[in-house]
Amino acid sequence: MITSPRNPKVKHLRLLMEKSRLRQEEGLFVIEGVRELHVALTCGFTMHTLFLCPHIFTDTGKADHFKKHAPLTQELDEDVYRKTAYRGTTEGVLAIMHAKHLTPEQVRLPENPLVLVLEAVEKPGNLGAVLRTADACGINAVVVCDPRTDLYNPNTVRASLGSLFSVPVLACSSQEAYDWLVSHKMQIVAATSRAATPYHTCLYHTPTAFVLGSEEKGLGVFWKEKAHCRVKIPMKGIIDSLNVSVSAAVLCFEAVRQRNALKNDAL
Repeated sequence: MITSPRNPKVKHLRLLMEKSRLRQEEGLFVIEGVRELHVALTCGFTMHTLFLCPHIFTDTGKADHFKKHAPLTQELDEDVYRKTAYRGTTEGVLAIMHAKHLTPEQVRLPENPLVLVLEAVEKPGNLGAVLRTADACGINAVVVCDPRTDLYNPNTVRASLGSLFSVPVLACSSQEAYDWLVSHKMQIVAATSRAATPYHTCLYHTPTAFVLGSEEKGLGVFWKEKAHCRVKIPMKGIIDSLNVSVSAAVLCFEAVRQRNALKNDAL
């Protein structure tokens, strides 16, 4: 059992949690929590090292299940665990995982896909919240263009509650994303507060990609010019924009509502 926070394996774990560059160089990231780890394993992610705190994580059945997927298992005492984990309530489970880096060509879309495109997303918590919406709506892929945070930031992993692993997520340039969308003959819908068309007046029955910009600068010129249509979410207050995760939820659930209504009409 590891009893010192200065242990080399614990130091490496902490560095992976703190350093984006190291995560990218080694192709590794860190998960906290039983639910998050279970979802990741179910969705095909593989473990590098499992860290368990037996004083906190007392479910031996689940522990044995996780150990079967771990090439290496380390036990931490309670003090080391609480000093290492971001949250002291994550049930005594930490894991170093192998990252997946999808390219557009690797993503297999269904006949009538619904895709989310995020331009220059900055806040990992917002990205995680968008991924939860994507999972809830059955979004077929989330494309992060020119990201300003890496996909496996611990805040993204936590905020996504595991949906980072259940939804295909890829990072690429805006041009690469656009070419991919065009190759799949998608309707590109840009969300911008300066648009004239309310979002609920457009139809999303055909293959559709919603494109949203950062909260600080909004959507860039590239996507405004490339979009087939531009829509806005009408606002009645003095604030002219929503959190990007809220905007994504409004648009995605409208598309789901329309598609469900179309199916019901066909019955």
